[in-house]
Amino acid sequence: MQLSKNFTLSELTKSQTATRLGIENKPSSQETLHLKNLCENILQKVRDRFNEPVIINSGYRSIKLCQAIGSSSKSQHAKGQAADIEVVNLDNKKVAEWIKNNLEYDQLILEFYKESEGPRSGWIHVSYVSDKPRRQALLADKDKNNKTRYMPWL
Repeated sequence: MQLSKNFTLSELTKSQTATRLGIENKPSSQETLHLKNLCENILQKVRDRFNEPVIINSGYRSIKLCQAIGSSSKSQHAKGQAADIEVVNLDNKKVAEWIKNNLEYDQLILEFYKESEGPRSGWIHVSYVSDKPRRQALLADKDKNNKTRYMPWL
């Protein structure tokens, strides 16, 4: 099923973990609608702007899959509203900055990006909701105890 010009439902639901563990990762019709909105309002716009493939590292995750990987069942991934992405040949920080400044996202997190490791470090978590997006921009990193900490990205 095509969700937008360059994105399909299968690429937004693909999960090696789900396949390996035999977990069904099939969204409901409501979750599929959320994925379509995410693709049309965020992912396709990123693809069109940079004219490079957008790699979906993680899109929709069923509640069972979220539990299997240690993620929250309340995650926007479980609602079909979020994806973790990278754009081929581009710096993750530069792509995230463009999203931050140009799109109506709900949440944007530049996760585990380290300039010292080069432009391909980390990834971008981005979510979309049609009603009252928070436009919450965060940076994620690990503290000295290896716990993830989130800081406002001003």
